[in-house]
Amino acid sequence: MLYDLFNYLDTQFDIPGTGVFKYISFRAILALVCSLFLSTLFGRQIINLLQRLQVKEVFRNLGIEEQTSKKGTPTMGGIIIIIAIVIPTLLFARLNNVYLIIMLLTTLWLGSLGFADDYIKVFKNDKKGLRGRFKILAQVSLGLIVGLILFFSPDVVIRENMEIRSVAENTIEDVRFHSTHTKSAKTTIPFIKNNNFDYAWLVGWAGNYKTEATCILFVLIVIFIVTAVSNGANLTDGLDGLAAGSSAIIGIALGILAYTSSHIEFASFLNIMFIPKAEELVIFAAAFIGATIGFLWYNAYPAQIFMGDTGSLTLGGIIAVFAILIRKELLIPILCGIFLAESFSVVIQVSYFKYTKKKYGEGRRVFKMTPLHHHFQKSDAGVQALIRHPHNLIPESKIVVRFWLIGIILAAIALITLKVR
Repeated sequence: MLYDLFNYLDTQFDIPGTGVFKYISFRAILALVCSLFLSTLFGRQIINLLQRLQVKEVFRNLGIEEQTSKKGTPTMGGIIIIIAIVIPTLLFARLNNVYLIIMLLTTLWLGSLGFADDYIKVFKNDKKGLRGRFKILAQVSLGLIVGLILFFSPDVVIRENMEIRSVAENTIEDVRFHSTHTKSAKTTIPFIKNNNFDYAWLVGWAGNYKTEATCILFVLIVIFIVTAVSNGANLTDGLDGLAAGSSAIIGIALGILAYTSSHIEFASFLNIMFIPKAEELVIFAAAFIGATIGFLWYNAYPAQIFMGDTGSLTLGGIIAVFAILIRKELLIPILCGIFLAESFSVVIQVSYFKYTKKKYGEGRRVFKMTPLHHHFQKSDAGVQALIRHPHNLIPESKIVVRFWLIGIILAAIALITLKVR
């Protein structure tokens, strides 16, 4: 919005200083500062409003001592995050960008889904919230829309990188790009020298229907990623500051990846595909980082507000779609390792419990409690589980900080994979 205004002032009236809005770095800084300002300044007003409306978190009795002190804490704090993302993006990004439109759609779509879930829990006094099949349907629908737009939109193109090698030593002398933009289902695969992977290679058997088969495969992959990561973030949101802090770390890494992928010189240096027009995603990433960090002002231990499904489903979906847009979705298992571990812990626990109940007549557990972060909150006294370490409970704030540190390490590894092949 402001980009178009200042661009008009610069081209028509040549007003000094108005041309600075052409620079991504300047607009990204403004978006970051604006989102921090909105989330911290207006966050207090939103918390007060939610308290007056008695929008309180509905807790399950998990038998964790620290949990009892959280009763009465307002939820639906994801509203703060969504506002702090959407407003700076609308102000400082170019709104005719297809990638930006997809990210705004994702934010509002999953924000509405999470809001509906929280609304049912709080105002309808239904602890289960929105039924699982409706959540999955909404997530699948979003994945379908995003996948089809990416596959068919003429604005979603790449310029593939080419390696110029020395004949004698077979070493890379230079990295150049194709002269024209191309439609492609290619993505970046980590740890591989020739790191461009085409989904079309998996459906070579389809013959004359290869394009249709590639489309179906690509859309199914997008649906799976969106659903898995958004639910993984939802499971991670169980300790004060854990989901918000982890998302901020992932957001920083994604912002770096978006900038390098949309800057032809950096893309050449890293030997990755160049994605035209993806630079506007840096603005969104900056707003995302500012919103999550600003939310931590109130969500860090002891939390004054919880994000609820309004926030957690939105954060996970944003991360998933963002990674797909910049062709780095295969880095998600590394980059979102915390979300992955939380999800797997639940799958392992439930599967093992059902297996042992069927085999021995009594369900047994692998972890003391899942999702994984709760495992560290319980002592092993009176608990039957295969993994009982640590034997004593760990304070919530320490668990969160340690998970953040692991998240930072995983983000660094994800970035390093672009050069380590």
